[in-house]
Amino acid sequence: MPRLLRDICYIRSGDKGDVCTAGLIAKTSEDYPVLLATVTPEKVKGLYGEWVKGEVNLYPMDNIEALVVVMQRALGGGATSTLR
Repeated sequence: MPRLLRDICYIRSGDKGDVCTAGLIAKTSEDYPVLLATVTPEKVKGLYGEWVKGEVNLYPMDNIEALVVVMQRALGGGATSTLR
C-alpha cells in the first residue's frame, strides 16, 4: 500500500493576499528525502488545477527537515476578493 503525504509529514498552511503557503515537516529523518522527491511544483499544480494560476516554488529547509510550498495567485485575489 502506498504511503500518503499525511503519513510522512505534518502540514501547516497559511496565506497572505493571493499567495498560499504550505509547510511540510517530515515526521522522521527517513521521510525527509521521500518528501523532497515526492513533492514537485508540477504535482502541486496538478493537484490544485485551475486554483493555482501562478508559479509554485519549493524551498527545502534541511536544518529542520521541512519543505515550504509557495503557490502564487492561488486564492482568487485574496481574502477580500473571494470566498475561497
